[in-house]
Amino acid sequence: MSGGPRIAVLDYKMSNLRSAVKALELLGARVQVAEAPGQADGADAIVLPGVGAFGEAMRRIRAQGLDRVAGTVRERGVPLLGICLGLQLLFDESEESPGARGLGLLPGPVRRLGTARKLPQIGWNVVDWANGGHLAPKDAAPSSATYYFVHTYAARPDDAAHVLGTADYGGTFTAAAGDGTVTGFQFHPEKSSRAGLALLGRWLSGVRRGSEVAA
Repeated sequence: MSGGPRIAVLDYKMSNLRSAVKALELLGARVQVAEAPGQADGADAIVLPGVGAFGEAMRRIRAQGLDRVAGTVRERGVPLLGICLGLQLLFDESEESPGARGLGLLPGPVRRLGTARKLPQIGWNVVDWANGGHLAPKDAAPSSATYYFVHTYAARPDDAAHVLGTADYGGTFTAAAGDGTVTGFQFHPEKSSRAGLALLGRWLSGVRRGSEVAA
């Protein structure tokens, strides 16, 4: 494979794609912004960013047919990474938008953070990568696992094995989740300085390995 992996970043007009695209390109990825399913064809991996309300995000995703792109990742074995709201959209439903159905790639709901502290959580927090595997930092320094969060809700996976990392904000919550090729971060790695870039680099390394095997 010549060059870096091809990454399709799904654009449903509810995220600031610029920082995610720039971070991926800095790490050597070839990025293609996809507003329609056909624009993601041939991608080695999919990135689903997002900010805003769960229900409106899913309405736009379905209106653009981008749910079909996300829905085929398992059968095709294409890695998918959800960022911030993008992580929440991987789950079945959210307390934020009753009646709205998520992508259902990871079983479980999204619930409001159970904390007495001010919401949303805005700022830096340390993630415990207890089940993070290759995504976990190689050293134990807190700075290597400190990322930038902006959120009021967090996923609650039905299967504890899908929790890759946790953080604490007046109570423990899921900061990263995944199963197989599907992964999500509640924080913004693209806005998390060196630690975030290093994490995206580890995720891209997994994409590269998978692409080389498939070639």
